[in-house]
Amino acid sequence: MDIATADLCDAHGENIRVAEPIFNSYGGRAAFAGPIRTLRLLEDNSLVRSALEQPGDGAVLVVDGGGSRNCALLGDLLGALAVRNNWTGIVINGCIRDSKQIATMDLGVLALATHPRKSRKQNRGEADVTINIAGIAVAPGNYLYADEDGLIVADTTLELD
Repeated sequence: MDIATADLCDAHGENIRVAEPIFNSYGGRAAFAGPIRTLRLLEDNSLVRSALEQPGDGAVLVVDGGGSRNCALLGDLLGALAVRNNWTGIVINGCIRDSKQIATMDLGVLALATHPRKSRKQNRGEADVTINIAGIAVAPGNYLYADEDGLIVADTTLELD
């Protein structure tokens, strides 16, 4: 997929939301796009696993981990699960681990940082809710576009003229 967030910004200006540049790219796919599914949780990746066990159908999982840098919400096993189940990408407002392995996967992965500690498993959090990350609102069913220049979100799919 050829994605150019700069060109999409130029073409769609007021119809998009541009995320603050706080994320680092860790996946093997630098550019990715798709419909959004959301999670809100804190230092517990149980819902991340549950979501990634479902067919992704080319969607992007956006996880508001509260910006916590105390543990990882995604590692290589969940990354491999995402690839197997046809997820296009994962955005974590928090940390990941196993970054060396995730870099080899055909998956877009954006996160704040890496952390070697795994998260708790207490099945706490919310799915399919509107979240706020990197200065923008993100709702289930919105569309996310990400590349080396940044991350943008729109209410509908975007095309270049």
